Amino acid sequence: MDKKTPSPTTDSDHRPAAAASLLRSSAVVSTMTMVSRVLGLIRDVVFARVIGADGLADAFFVAFKIPNFLRRLFAEGAFAQAFVPVLGEYREAGSRAAVKALIDRVAGALGSVLLLITGLVVVGAPLVAALFAPGFVGDPVKFDAAAAMIRITFPYLLLISLTGLSAGILNSYDRFAVPAFTPVWLNLCLIGAALWGAAWFSEPAYALSWGVFVAGCVQLLFQLPFLHQIGLMPRPVIDWRDEGVRKILRLMAPAIFGVSVSQVNLLLDTVIASFLPTGSVSWLYYSDRLSELPLGVFGVAIGTVILPSLSRQHAAADPDTFAVTLDWAVRMVLLIAVPATIALMLLAEPILITLFYDGSEILVRDIAMSALSLRAYAAGLIAFMLIKVLAPGYFARQDTRTPVRIGVIAMTANMVLNIALVVPLHHYWRIGHVGLATATALAAFLNGYLLYRGLRRQGVYRAAGGWLRFAGQMGAANIVMAAVVVLGLRGVDDWFAIGWAYRVLWLGGICCAGLGAYAATLFLAGLRRRDFQSRQAPR
Repeated sequence: MDKKTPSPTTDSDHRPAAAASLLRSSAVVSTMTMVSRVLGLIRDVVFARVIGADGLADAFFVAFKIPNFLRRLFAEGAFAQAFVPVLGEYREAGSRAAVKALIDRVAGALGSVLLLITGLVVVGAPLVAALFAPGFVGDPVKFDAAAAMIRITFPYLLLISLTGLSAGILNSYDRFAVPAFTPVWLNLCLIGAALWGAAWFSEPAYALSWGVFVAGCVQLLFQLPFLHQIGLMPRPVIDWRDEGVRKILRLMAPAIFGVSVSQVNLLLDTVIASFLPTGSVSWLYYSDRLSELPLGVFGVAIGTVILPSLSRQHAAADPDTFAVTLDWAVRMVLLIAVPATIALMLLAEPILITLFYDGSEILVRDIAMSALSLRAYAAGLIAFMLIKVLAPGYFARQDTRTPVRIGVIAMTANMVLNIALVVPLHHYWRIGHVGLATATALAAFLNGYLLYRGLRRQGVYRAAGGWLRFAGQMGAANIVMAAVVVLGLRGVDDWFAIGWAYRVLWLGGICCAGLGAYAATLFLAGLRRRDFQSRQAPR
């Protein structure tokens, strides 16, 4: 029988198992990512206590953000979206020797390019600092510190990109746990640098910069034994004429825009924030980090898990299962993103106070400013998460032209919105950073909508049945959860006035009560786990 039109029997036999496998893999990645994100929150709390939100803190966050941003292009971002589908194609059509040859040549090409880029940036660090933080040029202390820290942190790009190559290989062979756990080492190294390494430096921010470099070494070394275990340890070979390498490069060039548009928008925010009052970069950093908790734990996890599956389904010419996988991913994302958005907007200040407040009057203003931008970022969380699962629908089919067009449109809109929102907010209320976060959220919605529309028009994404019922269940559950959270907030008049332990207990109680109310309402409304394991084929 033609596998493009599977029979109902085949459909019911393999699709629940496939969905269950995706659910298990997503749970593994989410669990590991949750550990990393919790440590990331602890890291940010330590940062706030050690370096605060002063000029050197802003300089460190810029120096950290530059290689971190480029990591999204050369590691798990555009590179992964181009590399994993090609690797999946080689697995389907070629021998293991062909797969190993591809990996060796990709490692040689990626490593040589990154060595050159790293060398140029280390030498020209002042130019890079002026490019990414032009507002620092008028402040010699912040500018010199940023340039010095860039020289220390930028080699992290080379190390983490090779780590991303390793992660792509492991994910393609369904070894999701190791790559998902790897970011834990970054947080542990930075926490160690802040708590113990800072004593060796006159300015703690420099200790954190060295912590970034050490973390890159540790993360790469951690994954190598697992690659050796499956017999795919890369042995770099530079061969730019290799067809697999050339194909990945062709796919990767436009993918840089398609998959990393949100990161480009965040980097633009940093450039503009460097012109705003001292502390703006830090306020955006802390609020962005909190909004990325659900994004990283669930959105990225689901996107990571479905890409290899979608790539194999496309290579096997199975469009029905491809569509079902996308629909499953969208439902899973909405199940998490909508309540997370509501919770972050309602609990912005209590969360920030609980994590960062230490009794300082200066920090009170930092928390108030961070809470404003956190709510703005939270408003775009649904879009951020949908992008993570819709973009693989293009990249798995090796279509990178469509996302690049969408990315350019979204980035252009973001720049226009930055000007439209930042200038009045900064002029009248001195909260220009909120305009940056709002512009990023609005651009993400535009990006997500255009990705969705393209998949629908191409017939790649076809919604399965039951969406109206699912929307009703979600709506009721979120209303109940919001009511429970609001009632819980009424129990504390002033979060600054109560002790840290009481804040933790009360906030934890609100979160648990809200989560319990959400889950209970979904259950009472008839939603069951099997609903995500037995999707019928789209008709």
